[in-house]
Amino acid sequence: MGLTIRPLALAVIRRGDALLVFEGRDDFKDETYYRPLGGGVEFGESSKDALKREFGEELGAEIEVGKRLGVLENVFTWRGTAGHEIAFLYEAAFVDPSFYERDEMKIIDEPATACWVDVAGFRDGSKILYPDGLIGLLSPEQGPGGR
Repeated sequence: MGLTIRPLALAVIRRGDALLVFEGRDDFKDETYYRPLGGGVEFGESSKDALKREFGEELGAEIEVGKRLGVLENVFTWRGTAGHEIAFLYEAAFVDPSFYERDEMKIIDEPATACWVDVAGFRDGSKILYPDGLIGLLSPEQGPGGR
């Protein structure tokens, strides 16, 4: 982590009323949380290109990056360490439709799994979605596959 602000690009991929997220755990806070997939933006790389690269690395998947939904600033503590992120959030879709048929996807470079979680759980507060403010950027009327 370190004392730097980390730029991130995250993809909002929808399957009907569900969002593609990975489940994380912070034992310090005794909290289970969810976050869209994506990762850090490298120097000289656009946030859209970072997102495409991350999906290639994490899922071996090609995505189409759509419109930017917003930018969220996230100042937080994770496992007792301070963090500060600027997250660029984009609508995105899998190029290969078979990805929508998978209920779980193993993340290649981490001991984590991506899954579809119903947005209703985030809206009613029964499940935690990071970064803070993301739920406010999600339009309720989006259809299946984010199209």
